[in-house]
Amino acid sequence: MVLFGATLAFYVAIVWAVVVTSWLVRLDWQVMFFRPYQQWPEIHAFVDYYVVLGQRGPTAVMVAAWLGWRSWRQHTLRPLLALGVSLLLLNITVGAAKYGMGRLGPHYATEIGSNEMWLGGDIFPSGHTANAVVTWGILAYLASTPRARRWLSALSAVTSLGVGLSTVYIGTHWLSDVILGWAAGLLILLALPWFEPTIARAEARILGLRDRWRARGARAATARPVVGRPVVLKPLTGRAEQTPEPVAAGRPSRPPVYLAPGPHTTRAERSPVTPAGSRRPPHPDRHPRGTTSATRP
Repeated sequence: MVLFGATLAFYVAIVWAVVVTSWLVRLDWQVMFFRPYQQWPEIHAFVDYYVVLGQRGPTAVMVAAWLGWRSWRQHTLRPLLALGVSLLLLNITVGAAKYGMGRLGPHYATEIGSNEMWLGGDIFPSGHTANAVVTWGILAYLASTPRARRWLSALSAVTSLGVGLSTVYIGTHWLSDVILGWAAGLLILLALPWFEPTIARAEARILGLRDRWRARGARAATARPVVGRPVVLKPLTGRAEQTPEPVAAGRPSRPPVYLAPGPHTTRAERSPVTPAGSRRPPHPDRHPRGTTSATRP
């Protein structure tokens, strides 16, 4: 509570200092005229890649993949749900502040020394900086041991600090934008424990729904009709026993087939069914081929 209250007071103080065009706005203009990208051009290529660590899309995919693996190993949805809640809070709070104050960036400034507020911009606070604080800080928040939490906290702090200064270096943000972005991201991490009961209820509801689907699938599998009839095997005895096959209901039973007793003869020894010669029946009007009849009607 003390940390949250102090960070919130610092957030309000930064906003007020910019609104009243205090010394902080003069410092913003001095840094902008200093043009760090011209003072140290040799690190420009590295900074262009490093600033990606503050973009919401790539960082969310990387952190979600790691937390998804942890959720699968630990059989819990808390890491993924905590990440989802933190990103939702980030989009709501930082997005509302950006469009509510409408500050223009250094590249679009209209008047030297002005705070450039309420002119339709969307850079105050810095979204890159706040996203870096939340996305990498959630790893420290979900750490399983105190030692891992300390190391990840230091790593996330250095990463978010570097991302904020990178945006100042390339000239896309004022220095006060970055300072307010750090405070905005820290407020979300400090407020996240208050959402733990909601995360627990959501996890229980999702897992309960999954268990009901599995139970429904198991009942459907057991209720399917069994195709065919099981065959009961009897132990062998001294003589072969013939078990009559079951007759389906509604079908007449076939009479048993009796074979003629005695030895069977081969096909060559069997008597022909018809007498030898032509198989055509005799006809009184027919004459042998090659002869003509005496009279023709």
